Amino acid sequence: MGHLGVINFLKPAGMTSHDAVYMLRRLTGEKRIGHTGTLDPMAVGVLPLCIGNATRIIDYLDLDQKEYRCELLLGIETDTWDIWGKELSDERSKCQKITQADIEALLPSFRGDLFQTPPGYSAIKINGKHLYEYARMDQVIEVEKRPVTIHKIELLNYDQTAGRAIIDVRCSKGTYIRSICHDIGQALGCGATMSFLARTATGAFRIEEAVSAEELKENWEPHLLPIDYPLANLGAIEIPERRLPWFSNGGSLRLNEIEITRKPNIEDMTSHIRVREGLDRAYCAYCESNFLGVMIYNKEEKLFLADKVLCR
Repeated sequence: MGHLGVINFLKPAGMTSHDAVYMLRRLTGEKRIGHTGTLDPMAVGVLPLCIGNATRIIDYLDLDQKEYRCELLLGIETDTWDIWGKELSDERSKCQKITQADIEALLPSFRGDLFQTPPGYSAIKINGKHLYEYARMDQVIEVEKRPVTIHKIELLNYDQTAGRAIIDVRCSKGTYIRSICHDIGQALGCGATMSFLARTATGAFRIEEAVSAEELKENWEPHLLPIDYPLANLGAIEIPERRLPWFSNGGSLRLNEIEITRKPNIEDMTSHIRVREGLDRAYCAYCESNFLGVMIYNKEEKLFLADKVLCR
């Protein structure tokens, strides 16, 4: 399997992101496995699992935009801001007059650059402890609002009788969909909680192509994607064989020492925010595993610098 790669895993409800990593370690025998973008245990959907040297590209993948489909239930409030928490209030009978038009009129205020309050039950660390640890001890911790970007938020369906709304969201790293549901409930004056969450995409990975645990247990190897698969929007350069030792040891290269074979795709705004920072994939046509790593272009010095050397 060489330097291994990435698997687009379809995480089921009830499995933690760590459980997914542990499962793949047992299947592959490889200890170096990591995931990008933690999914809550009861959430389902896309969870990229990086194996072997591919764990070193997680820094890039974490910056990808995420896409979600969620259901929110009006009139219910819980301590976790989702339906699996402790119920704090049930005002569903008072939500009957909230219409689809009311929700659609509200959603534009949730688009763009915002400051969002994370849920009290979350993995954010304050003074060395996760917020959920404080919450379990009934300790209230003040958390600063965090900047997030909501690129798209759209109402797909609303059942006024049941007070259930289905919403699609495309957002930046660090966005809490539970917070969006909670804030919508507050803005409507009735409260709301998230009752379902599926991550439908993260960067290059789509839910339509994700692989189940059962498929991986049957045979995981056919589902292994190349390390550079999720970096397709980056530019690409080719390094001549004589300069490989220099690059492999972190050396910089001038423009006349490399060949640019593909420019970055800055039009695709669903992934790779760092495309705008001049990252390029580095290749060697003469190597068995021709993907070498990622370089970053320094405009001031006009040099390509090794950002991550993945395959030597």
